[in-house]
Order: sequence, then C-alpha cells, then structure tokens
Amino acid sequence: MSRDESDTAAVKQGGRAMKALRACFASTIPVMTGYIFLGITYGILMVTNGFPWWLPVMTALIIYTGSMEFLTVSILLSSFNPASAFVTAVMVGARHLFYGLSMLSRYKGTGWKKFYLIYTTSDETFALNYSAKVPEDVDRSWYYLWVSFLDQMYWVLGSLLGAVFGSFITFNTKGLDFVMTSMFAVIFMNQWVQDGLTLRTCLKDHASELIGIFGSIAALAVFGPDHFIIPSMLIILVVLTVGRKKFEKDADERAKVKKAEE
Repeated sequence: MSRDESDTAAVKQGGRAMKALRACFASTIPVMTGYIFLGITYGILMVTNGFPWWLPVMTALIIYTGSMEFLTVSILLSSFNPASAFVTAVMVGARHLFYGLSMLSRYKGTGWKKFYLIYTTSDETFALNYSAKVPEDVDRSWYYLWVSFLDQMYWVLGSLLGAVFGSFITFNTKGLDFVMTSMFAVIFMNQWVQDGLTLRTCLKDHASELIGIFGSIAALAVFGPDHFIIPSMLIILVVLTVGRKKFEKDADERAKVKKAEE
C-alpha cells in the first residue's frame, strides 16, 4: 500500500471513529452522571482515609470495578492478606463471567478493540452495549469502543475530582451510592419503553427482562440479599440457554414486522 493510500485509509478510519462517537455519546450521559458522582465519593473516601490523591485515580484506571474499588479501601487499611483479597475480588467480579458470555456475538470481529472492550466491561457499559441499537451506517466496533472508553473516563474523572477537592467538601455524602441503582433503573425502563408497554409485549417481547426480574426475586427469597447475585445469574443463564432458539425466533419475527412497518 502506498503512502497516499495509507493516508486515505487513516482518514476514513478517523471519520468512522468520529461518527461512532457522535452516535453513542448521548447514551452514555446517564452513566456519566452516575459515575462522576460515585467517583467523587470514592475519591473522597480514599483521601479522607489518608491515601494520596493520585491513588484513587490510579486504581480507577487499573482496577475499574466500582464495588471492588470501594472494598479496596478497607483491604488496604486492614492487615496484609493477599489470599483474602484475591477471593474477595473473584467473588465480587464473578458476575462478569456472564457479561462476557452474553457479549461474545456482539464483540465478534472487533479486532484489536476486543481486548479493551473486555477489560472495560463494567456493569453499566455492559448494559449500554448489550442493549445498543447501533445505526446501520455506524461502525459497530467503534461504537462499542467509545461507549467503553467514555464510561471509564467518567469514572476516572469523578475519582480525580473527589481526590483533589475532597478535603473542601463538607456536606454529607451518605446515599450517593444509590445513584448506581437509579441509573440501572433508568437504562432498564428506557429499553422497556422502546419496545412498547402493551400486554402482548410484556409477555412476549420482554421475556428476557421478565426472566431477569423473577429469577432475581426467586434467588433473593432463597439466598438472601447478601448472596443472591450469582445464583440469580445462574438461573437467568440456564433459562435463557434452554429457551435460546425460541427467543431468537421471536426476535427475528419482531425484526421482520418492524422492517415491514418501515
């Protein structure tokens, strides 16, 4: 390939990247709101416990899993126990196994971007990329990459703000962690409303969402609030695997109907 051809290819690649950025940015705004506030809380927690301002920023870049980062504060303050820290990290991050399995088809063919996409698959990024309806004229791999990158940068920015200005903040920050819960609720309801709210759609088009809801309720009732996450994911995984062909057939039918209506 000549130099001119290489330059042309680079320009086209840059154009695709910027188009994907413009297409995905709006969808990351709820995550931005939640991550910045929670990042600020995390940064404040770190510096008020005697850690240097740069440590929460570094852990936000390297660890990048909100719940584990908050636990890291107590781990660093306690006696040295690497085995306990490892087990805790594995248990907290176990849900990401299911995220990875769910994203196999979506991240297929993303090339070098796949490694970063895997690394940055947080709860919220998974929710956005899994439910994303990427426009046909937008590069899918760049869309997923920008969502992942923006979400991580929101978290890093929040951690930086909390670490630098934490000593000047005097109001009570208790309850800020509920931002994550409310953000998930908004993303879930937005996806639900997009597909409609009639009785038919509730029973058929929203089968996977209903499985998630009732599977989680069942696990919560049996295992309690401290241990229900992994069992609920196992229930969801098994049910979705067993009914995969039926769900895929229904999805194809909905796509045909929607295309015919357009």
